[in-house]
Amino acid sequence: MAGNMDKVKKCLKDFPKEARELYLNDAVPYLDGPPSPLEFLREWISPNKPCIIRNAFNDWPALSKWNSSYLRDAVGSKVISVAVTPNGYADAVNGDRFVMPEERQMTFSSLLDIVEGKTKSAAVFYVQKQCSNLTEELPELIGDVQPNIPWMSEAIGKLPDAVNFWLGEENAVTSMHKDHYENLYCVISGEKKFILLPPSDRPFIPYEHYQPATYRERPDGIFEIVDEEDADKVPWIPLDPLYPDLERYPSYRLARPLHCTVKAGEMLYLPSLWFHHVRQSHGCIAVNFWYDMEYDIKYNYFQLLESLSGAVGTL
Repeated sequence: MAGNMDKVKKCLKDFPKEARELYLNDAVPYLDGPPSPLEFLREWISPNKPCIIRNAFNDWPALSKWNSSYLRDAVGSKVISVAVTPNGYADAVNGDRFVMPEERQMTFSSLLDIVEGKTKSAAVFYVQKQCSNLTEELPELIGDVQPNIPWMSEAIGKLPDAVNFWLGEENAVTSMHKDHYENLYCVISGEKKFILLPPSDRPFIPYEHYQPATYRERPDGIFEIVDEEDADKVPWIPLDPLYPDLERYPSYRLARPLHCTVKAGEMLYLPSLWFHHVRQSHGCIAVNFWYDMEYDIKYNYFQLLESLSGAVGTL
């Protein structure tokens, strides 16, 4: 048995190396304009490779219109859902808990007052609701962008499942995770910093199970962590790629993360199942389009890799 387990561990170590040698890039490449649907499907979606596309949405009015004055006039009185945390980490591990943010309802103008420093708060605020909040909460703004990306919709034969609006403070951080979506992430103002890891690096990425909980701010401004009663434990990545604890998670030494910065006017294609960690400049605004992935043989292979990685543990 021990010999067989050693063989499995060796295979799991060799698998990511072979992926890098066969098809993965050493850095996220740039395209100078939107590709044709066929080209994008063949060169990027099918091989599951990220890229940054310049000049993909130059015609969006949002690029010139979405300043504070315009947004206050257009949607300032609208009540939206805002994630509020004491430390900027929403949906992240805190000790032995997986802690979700307090979802606070507030007007868009009130959020802008906090982001612009007109209202002081020790908490960190981030518009990050991911259920098509642009179309559901801020439909007045959809005419300044596009309801879908035509060449992407044609490439995969479907419309996006969600169109999301993002705005927040510099301290708001998205912890490492993966999504079951083909993601087109468009930065309108500011910039986003991504750390990306391919699905083939799954053997090096730790998962643990945590009691789910939620932040709640008390009247005195102190946040408490409230457990979600009768909820199943949540599998999540405990490792912070900015400060990885390599003594506790030594396998991560073998991972090869890609770092990229997506600037205003640029679009990141983030393929399904890629692990990602995100930071942003203060007040950065972005819109992303989630297209449901195909649950095909790639997904089948990833599920096998994930099962083996979970069973083997530390390599």
